[in-house]
Amino acid sequence: MSAARDGTHESGASGDTSAGTATERTTTDGSSDVGRADRDRCAADARANRDERAVHRERGAGTVVVLALAAVVVLLALAVGALGAAQRARGAAQAAADLGALAAATAWRQGADPCATAAEAVRRNGGEVVACVPEDGGIVGVRASRAAVGPEVGPWAGALGAAGAHARAGPRPGAAPVSAPTGAGST
Repeated sequence: MSAARDGTHESGASGDTSAGTATERTTTDGSSDVGRADRDRCAADARANRDERAVHRERGAGTVVVLALAAVVVLLALAVGALGAAQRARGAAQAAADLGALAAATAWRQGADPCATAAEAVRRNGGEVVACVPEDGGIVGVRASRAAVGPEVGPWAGALGAAGAHARAGPRPGAAPVSAPTGAGST
């Protein structure tokens, strides 16, 4: 940039700085610009120190972000695991209810107590009978439940609640009706 364009001009004895004469720069307002380089260097050093302190204050911020992401991943894994356990318990409860209803309908057709048979079938399949209702025509309805987390887990047993299912079984439509055996009732 030329001296005329930036608003400064140089004056000196001969304009030659190699001979050891001092060249003084003056601005258009007449002030001297002798220590400008020193001031610029000090300002640059101050900015560098400030930037260095800012970087030092942010030291370890990446670690915090990584730990937060790891915590989110762990929580998501636990949530997916809980959903999987609940779905598995629901499937097991449905299987126990289906088998209990089939066993109860078969037992009723053969003259045995349908609810005792249903309770045994459901228990063998890892569930509990919530209700057993013999209906007209040889149909038996069974409600079963099962804990979402198995009893072998200890303090976490039942932490996710219980899954429930309902099933009905009986003779094919149009088959000979079955009369209720004596002593059959609701549990």
